[in-house]
Amino acid sequence: MKPIHLALTALFVFSIPAFAQREHEGARPAPPPPRRGPEPYHGTPPAPDEHRNYSDRAGHPNAPHVDRSRVWVGHDQGRDDQRFHLDHPWEHGHFAGGFGPTHRWRLVGGDPHRFWFNGWYWSVAPWELGYVDGWLWDSDDIIIYDDPDHPGWYLAYNVRLGTYVHVDYLGAQ
Repeated sequence: MKPIHLALTALFVFSIPAFAQREHEGARPAPPPPRRGPEPYHGTPPAPDEHRNYSDRAGHPNAPHVDRSRVWVGHDQGRDDQRFHLDHPWEHGHFAGGFGPTHRWRLVGGDPHRFWFNGWYWSVAPWELGYVDGWLWDSDDIIIYDDPDHPGWYLAYNVRLGTYVHVDYLGAQ
């Protein structure tokens, strides 16, 4: 009987880390990051809506996200959406740190109004602040993509969550 107890104890001890790493119930694993940013949008954009539902399928987040088929859900505002108008696009310069999944950046501080990584500073679009509630500003990995429709804006994709928001580059410090 002793070998069985010893085996069960060992099994229990080695299984604890697996339970500790398990994410909370209901969370979906994020898909691999997109290889490239969205294509320019050519359809008729929906009317701006503060309460828009982005959960296009069961289990998908109610935030702009990239689904497994590589569709950038929510990137359908079109070029004429006045929320994206900047009087001085790229006022603080163009981001030159690299785009796409080969350039993964770890957030190291701040909040949605001003966050940073690798000495570069950013700000989330004010109308998208509600989509970053679950972001960890001191540890999440993000990937930056160029926004093909809105001059001066970039897209920050959260690798852990599979969601993205529009961000304004505030420059290097």
